[in-house]
Amino acid sequence: MRHTAFRHLTAAILLAMTATAPAMAQSPVTDPGSATTPGPATNPGIQAAPQPVTAEALPAAEDAATEEMAIEEDAAMAATLPHDLSPIGMFMAADIVVKAVMTGLALASIATWTVWLVKSLELAAARRRVRRDLAMLDEARSLAEAVTGMDGQRGPAAALVRAAVAETRITREVTAGRPPASGAGPASGAGLESRVASRLARIEARAGRMIARGTGILATIGSTAPFVGLFGTVWGIMNSFIGISESQTTNLAVVAPGIAEALLATAIGLVAAIPAVIIYNIFARAITGYRAELADASAAVARLVSRDLDRGGIAVVPAQTIGG
Repeated sequence: MRHTAFRHLTAAILLAMTATAPAMAQSPVTDPGSATTPGPATNPGIQAAPQPVTAEALPAAEDAATEEMAIEEDAAMAATLPHDLSPIGMFMAADIVVKAVMTGLALASIATWTVWLVKSLELAAARRRVRRDLAMLDEARSLAEAVTGMDGQRGPAAALVRAAVAETRITREVTAGRPPASGAGPASGAGLESRVASRLARIEARAGRMIARGTGILATIGSTAPFVGLFGTVWGIMNSFIGISESQTTNLAVVAPGIAEALLATAIGLVAAIPAVIIYNIFARAITGYRAELADASAAVARLVSRDLDRGGIAVVPAQTIGG
């Protein structure tokens, strides 16, 4: 009996489980931990009413619109900005004043290197010639011998010898009362030496001025080029600020080209000034050495005059013997 009752109970449980299975399959599965709230019944034929815009949603919408407008403005500005930031491209896109500054500085740089080339050749030739003449003067034993050695030559040393000879001829004419080409005669030693020294000093000064011609432009370029470039930089930055105020934006893409063009003017100014200063200092030292060699040649001529006076007089050199 007990076994039969257990069998009937098991069959009843199985029958109940079979009856409830379709209903569980049709019902949605819900999370036991979440609370479900019944929603209002909706009719498929009736549209839901629009939800009202809350105060919290307004700032977010305004920010999104502002950001979109900024993106559109940046894209429009980027389409009009110059993309070539090479030195040539920046020069072509620069203001007319900045272009004029850059052009002037470029011409100044060309002038610097032209002066360097010309004066280097001139100084090398002049120093080589004066050294050769100085060696000849050191070997001469009299003024007449120096005149013979420099016959037909040109240059400061030859001019020194010619000046000494001319002064001795004038001195003989004044003191002796005879024509310069009439022969030898006594001459005042102290007065002659001072007059010859005066002539030699003037020739030295003139030769020094001639060899220094053209170097003054180097000093001018070296001292003014940085400030000229700075003027171009200030002008370019001023135009950049004006562009910022007109476009009402501080975007770096708007400001950078103008500032780059302005800084290019400063760079060109330094490129023109630095070599000019260096070359000027090199020439100043070379010219100082050249003037010292001229002073040595002048002293050699003065020694020849003094040596001839110690011998008892200076023979008059015929005019046709003195080189031109």
